[in-house]
Amino acid sequence: MTTNNSRRRRLNSRNLLVITSGVALLAWGGFLLFTYFVPPQSVPIIVGVFLLLSLALVSTFTPIIYLLRLSLLRTRLTPFAIRDTLREAAMFSAWVVLNLLLLTLHSWNILALIVSFSIIVVLEILMLGWER
Repeated sequence: MTTNNSRRRRLNSRNLLVITSGVALLAWGGFLLFTYFVPPQSVPIIVGVFLLLSLALVSTFTPIIYLLRLSLLRTRLTPFAIRDTLREAAMFSAWVVLNLLLLTLHSWNILALIVSFSIIVVLEILMLGWER
């Protein structure tokens, strides 16, 4: 039995941008409906809110970061992969959700914001160095 590789569809950047834009609309709609109709009275509901928020943020930041990188880094010699865009969107989303979680727990301050952002920057530098 042979597999036909020509039938497989690769996920290129245009398809990923369309998919993440659609997921972003659905995730924001689900987030708004969930927060409107369900009162945050228990821990699983709050975890669900943060999961919906992180999905909405990742799917929103992915096309934005991709288009910014495409327009600002046009003279770059090596082409960037779409997985870099997804990684950066996930890290930025995790940073936003972490700060909102700290704000919810009444533990947020400006120092936590600066330290968490510097951790994200160091992780991104390490990931860029690891790929080469």
